[in-house]
Amino acid sequence: MDGVIYRGSEVIPGAAEFLRFLQESETPYLFLTNNSAYTPLDVVVKLRKFGIETSPEHVYTSALATAEFVRRQKPNGTAFVIGEGGLLSALNEVNYAISRESPDYVIVGEGRVLNFEMAEHAHRCIANGSHLISTNSDTWCPTDNGPRPGCGAIVALLEAATGRTAYHVGKPNPFMMRLARKRIGLSTEEVIMVGDTIETDIRGATDLGFQSILVLTGSASRETLRHYPFAPTRVVESIAELIPAQAAV
Repeated sequence: MDGVIYRGSEVIPGAAEFLRFLQESETPYLFLTNNSAYTPLDVVVKLRKFGIETSPEHVYTSALATAEFVRRQKPNGTAFVIGEGGLLSALNEVNYAISRESPDYVIVGEGRVLNFEMAEHAHRCIANGSHLISTNSDTWCPTDNGPRPGCGAIVALLEAATGRTAYHVGKPNPFMMRLARKRIGLSTEEVIMVGDTIETDIRGATDLGFQSILVLTGSASRETLRHYPFAPTRVVESIAELIPAQAAV
């Protein structure tokens, strides 16, 4: 969403108008985010500040996908979590208890809660048999003040310390992308992924056979496209270009 709908605390021109077009044309849509720190309701309230009105059922986060993944793998399990409210809430909703004592999983999400004591405890849990899961593999996140380390960077610390490899649930993992498709009730051929990152949004769409549109308001440029063996279906300067002329009047 950051880089497509808004940049930090500023809305990207045309984002609100594009969403209104989707709503008025009754086009199924879903906001798909790797940021696990927020609940869908949190995202709805944030979008409202940008003049964008939607509802929680139109938001799907990597926290929700991660909770669904562990629920399917080990129902009613336990997890030691390095993450914020969105991830904790999603796990509780699938009857996962947060525990420091021999948890089934160590789950790492986005946020600013990490301290060395938490990393040390996570290391010991993993050494004693807990499985290492992350909500996403993004190594950095954009903010108004510049980049900060992301979930993937925290996970890399634990991977290096334990010698174990994490399972990343969020984009571009087909697990999350497939769940998102099912939530909006569309077939593979009907889905279009709009994103600003080649490594996650465009790669995820390519792996699942979705059409994809790369917007250049985020982390990618036309120049970076040449470094990848796959390409989006279409490249646009911003989401504003996706509003049909008649809808923009």
